[in-house]
This record gives sequence, structure tokens and C-alpha cells, in this order.
Amino acid sequence: MSLKLFDTVPDFTQESTFGTLNFYDWAGRDWVVLFSHPKDFTPVCTTELGTVARLKPEFDKRGVKVIGLSVDPVDRHLDWANDIARTQDAALNFPLLADVDRRISELLGLIHPNASDTNTVRTVFVIDPQKRVRLTLTYPASTGRNFDEILRTIDSLQLTDSHKVATPADWKQGEDVIIVPAVGEEEARALFPQGWTEHTPYLRTVAQPVPAP
Repeated sequence: MSLKLFDTVPDFTQESTFGTLNFYDWAGRDWVVLFSHPKDFTPVCTTELGTVARLKPEFDKRGVKVIGLSVDPVDRHLDWANDIARTQDAALNFPLLADVDRRISELLGLIHPNASDTNTVRTVFVIDPQKRVRLTLTYPASTGRNFDEILRTIDSLQLTDSHKVATPADWKQGEDVIIVPAVGEEEARALFPQGWTEHTPYLRTVAQPVPAP
């Protein structure tokens, strides 16, 4: 299958570096970033796993769990983890699925035959607490993923799920946001009593709402 935005990610159980893992039970009511790797002992993915390990406190702060996937077995994952810790100065601190039978890769649409008919492509899914896909990114083998951008997107998703706003191009946490066009003048005055800047009737910017305590 090919997962699209707002599709529900199917449940699965698979071996991992954290033991046998049932996805729904492990995810609970948290957000999840699931990202796949073609195979173990690949240079770009080594740097990515180290980066995510270093950024784990940032994911934790946002209530986000991280999980990787590769088609190699657990013992190779654990050997690879030694290389990651040695070369990236960060120990693997999140589960890595061992999708040896490629069952989960096929379930999530991670095998792209024109790229490889055996190895997974390098895809990222951001999954919300309802197990719905909220972001998909697929990278070429030669380009490392930008996890700061993934964190930025999560910030946007969590903010816009809670408030009737959208985030503009290159938005970062704390910057002005956009009042969604569906919000009329009267509702906008109630939601944003501090006022806003109207650039056009459909483009109104306002200070980022403060999250509820």
C-alpha cells in the first residue's frame, strides 16, 4: 500500500533492537516519527541515526517517539549501533525495527522497485496520536535528511491542530502565524483580541498563540 496524508497507519508487530514491538502499543497516544533506511552500515544513514539520537531530547519535549526501520536483522542493527556510537558520539537510544521479511516495508509502501526491489527507500512519516499520517518525505540515497526541518514541521502541526492558524514559509517557533481563511471577522476578533495585520483579506498575520498550560 502507499500511505497518503491522513491515512491511518496499520498496526504491526515486528522484532526490533528493543525486543518484539507492537506499533500501536509502543506508540500509545504520542506523536511518532518513523523513518526507514535501505540497509545497515550505510554512511548517510549512520550520520542520520546519530543525529536523531542527539536530538531525542527535542523529540521528547514535543511528546514525539522516534523509531527507525531497516531490512537487516537485530544482530546487525546492534553491530551497526556500535559504529554509530563510535563515529557520531551518540548512542542509539530509540528502537530500530528489523524488517528482515520486508513485511512492514511492503505494508507501508517503502519498497520502490525503480530505486531498489529489495531495499527500502529513505522515507519519513510523521504520525499523530490518532495514528494518521501527517507528513511524508522521501529522500534520495545521496542526500541526508534534515531533522531540524522535521522538528519544525512537528511544531507547526501541533500548533495548527490546537489553533485556527497556519504557518507561513520558513516559519519557526515563536514567529507570526496566519489566520486561516475560514475564520471570519467576528470569530477572528474573539480568537485574537490583540488584533492582527491584514495584508489582503485572505492573508492575515498574527502573533503566535500561546499554548494552553
